[in-house]
Amino acid sequence: MFLKPVIQIEKLGKLYSLGASKGTASRTFWALKDVTFSIQRGEVVGIVGKNGAGKSTLVKILSRITAPTSGRAVLRGRASSLLAVGAGFHPDFTGRENVYLNGAVLGMSKNEIDQNFDEIVWFAGVEKFIDTPVKHYSSGMRTRLAFAVAAHLRSEILIMDEVLAVGDTAFQKKCLGKMEGLAGQGRTILFVSHNMGAIIQLCSRAIWLNDGHVNFDGSAEETVTAYLSSQGITGETVFGFSQREDMPGNEHIRLRAVRLKDESGKISAVFDTKNPITVEIEYEITQPIRELRIGFRLIAWDGAIVLSSSDADDELGWSDQRPKGLFVSRCQVPGNFLNSGRYYLSVGSDLAMTKENFSLPRVTAFYVQPIGSDFSFPSRNHKGYLCPRFSWQVEKLEPQLC
Repeated sequence: MFLKPVIQIEKLGKLYSLGASKGTASRTFWALKDVTFSIQRGEVVGIVGKNGAGKSTLVKILSRITAPTSGRAVLRGRASSLLAVGAGFHPDFTGRENVYLNGAVLGMSKNEIDQNFDEIVWFAGVEKFIDTPVKHYSSGMRTRLAFAVAAHLRSEILIMDEVLAVGDTAFQKKCLGKMEGLAGQGRTILFVSHNMGAIIQLCSRAIWLNDGHVNFDGSAEETVTAYLSSQGITGETVFGFSQREDMPGNEHIRLRAVRLKDESGKISAVFDTKNPITVEIEYEITQPIRELRIGFRLIAWDGAIVLSSSDADDELGWSDQRPKGLFVSRCQVPGNFLNSGRYYLSVGSDLAMTKENFSLPRVTAFYVQPIGSDFSFPSRNHKGYLCPRFSWQVEKLEPQLC
């Protein structure tokens, strides 16, 4: 028997008027234009795209906040939306009162809220403050409580727009864990986010919106890679100049290319925490040279240097003369080493650690994220740039007799 999609979008369009100044005709633009896709029951689908791509307009139409100008959007099942975390909270009401108020706004009956109340409060971690007016809550406490209410709805379809844009890292991971649990229960989830790691981790499929159109629709990893590549965040060849004089370097050496490859040898910009990353630096030696060093640095998103490495670390012909010709220096960063996050790659070369041949900061960026079951492994929640899996031994000691 053929099952109809839970979410069915057909030639959806939304036209907005930008208003008019005195003596000027009104201007219009299409926030969405001819958008068509469908989502089956139990699918977890991510929506990615830059600001202004039409993501929020799409979820507002699906949430029945605004009506489309053309086309149609059909939802088959009870839907709940979390578009602005904490929206609808009354500052003078207590946390308890706001749970019931917000739950009712989102379509929960009093009986449903009663059944889920203790779990909502526990998930939000506000047990001690549940009878305190929320105007005395921190922004993080309000965020946790609002998400907890929405996450415990008994709806078939859950629509979320940037729920991970606020809150600390621990809360974001807790949210992801909850959403994974909902997906495992067969809920249909539409997840809009700028967090590419979360999209890959949570979604089996992702749709890239660009200027109001569907630009790409495929697996989450394929879509994220395509989107990041369009933003200049890519592991593809950074330098691939055909003319030697355009290549960074000097009379001794010219840099030709920098690449990042996954465990299968595929060029990528998104890597699984448990798999290795290969750094390739391709260069041309224009005249025989001694004491040449080729290396790189990994830089964290906050600018901290995570590690530095060069081919002189292994004394690979450090004092030998390298002849003229094309070379590739490769280094493999092992799996289960880098923690989740965004990193930059800087490359450089010098002679005997004195004369610089070239130095290129942040030539490319890439993401490292736990994918699949690796998210549930406890060590993935450690803080810091590195997250290796060390060997541990647990030994039961016999009590000592006095």
